Amino acid sequence: MATLYKELIKYSQSGYYPFHMPGGKRNSKLMETGLPYHLDITEIEGFDDLHHSVGLIKELEERAAKVYNSDETAILVNGSTSGLLAGIMACTNKGDKILVGRNSHKAIYHGIFLNELEAVYLYSEYDEELDCPLGINEKDVKRALEENMDIKAVVITSPTFEGVVSDVEEIARVVHQKGIPLIVDEAHGAHFGFSNGFPANSNTLGGDLVIHSVHKTLPSLTQTALIHKNGSLVDWNKVKFYLQIFQSSSPSYILMSSIDVCISMLEDVEKREEYFSEYESRLKRAREKIKECSNLKLVETEHFDLSKILISGKKVNRTGLELYHILLEKYRLQMEMATGFTVLAMTSIADTEEGLERLVNALKEMDRVQAQKKKPESEKEPEKSSSWKFPKLEQVYKISDSLSRKEELKKGLPFKDCENHISKEFVYLYPPGTPLIVPGERICKKATEILLQYERVGYKIKGIRESGKIEVLASEEAKP
Repeated sequence: MATLYKELIKYSQSGYYPFHMPGGKRNSKLMETGLPYHLDITEIEGFDDLHHSVGLIKELEERAAKVYNSDETAILVNGSTSGLLAGIMACTNKGDKILVGRNSHKAIYHGIFLNELEAVYLYSEYDEELDCPLGINEKDVKRALEENMDIKAVVITSPTFEGVVSDVEEIARVVHQKGIPLIVDEAHGAHFGFSNGFPANSNTLGGDLVIHSVHKTLPSLTQTALIHKNGSLVDWNKVKFYLQIFQSSSPSYILMSSIDVCISMLEDVEKREEYFSEYESRLKRAREKIKECSNLKLVETEHFDLSKILISGKKVNRTGLELYHILLEKYRLQMEMATGFTVLAMTSIADTEEGLERLVNALKEMDRVQAQKKKPESEKEPEKSSSWKFPKLEQVYKISDSLSRKEELKKGLPFKDCENHISKEFVYLYPPGTPLIVPGERICKKATEILLQYERVGYKIKGIRESGKIEVLASEEAKP
């Protein structure tokens, strides 16, 4: 039963007057809106304290741990970001070496920066035909650990934003042979393990710290997440200490109650199985219909998350951004992400048959339109890059070293002039928030070409202070 939410409802009707924060004073009439002021409280008598939980919140965390098969679980109200930061800080000391997937979210790079870590990168394989990055290979993990005996922790992302799943169990086995912890950013896999149609969650596969964004793929409010600890390689007290740093000391009870309601749904095995069974059926029907398209392609890698509907326009020379805008403006369908040639529709158990049918019908109509567009050679649009694969870049400095260097910066250089210079900025598309360029990396010609291509077709490059330019280190002359 959703205890915290039930108690908030009960308290809102109790007659207690709030001479305490927050300033809304549970007065829903004052602002004349539908916002839930009547449920908005602070750490008052009987409602526990997120950072020192012993009552209602502690009970919720224990229920979440049981549902997700973890040894310990903590609530996150600052998204998976706070869990990733706390996990990295707890598993390393300042200046340590860490092995990390280069396809990681920017939050992981921020953790590397904060603890001044030396990052060794794992690059995933790339499917040129699908124009899609694949998962992390356990052989690459093993090789990197053998070449860098002083690595203190490993961080991987599975599933990726595109829904690609790595072999977490095998990677965990390799990592544990070295006696170090594996942190799994499973933010996009909070629904894993609740149905045979989806992979097992990483708590059951050997992840020492596993982070889930319950708001991404389950019915919980935005910003809500969980961090789980398993085994004895991670000091849980250190994780909890850093969570006090990276999370508010005034956490939202409305957000926490939405986690409570979500966990309650997952605890009800009969209801959960019904929801997920129907969800799987809807997804499979929709995917089979999309596969009938002859010009637009449903992207499915060897190991993927069924819930991510990734569509490629590569065959007809349509970027993901073009598909994104057609779906938005003509069909009133808001997609999650567009990168390269692909556009992503994220789904969850809350998606309806009608909603998925609208997507299927829109894609099939778009597919027919593309089939009819047989333009003469003279009218054809210029070909876009055949691949959006971003190149590996030389890591010259640690992130913390490159950001803290005192030299005067060169004025931000236009993308076309950045070749061979060392970046002082993160450069990425958002979503997915995975840096294309990390501070301290030398920018190569191929990187500048792809950035210019992104810019030319309308993608917005984020992380840079000035549009179309990257700040670089002044003391480093561009090498030929």
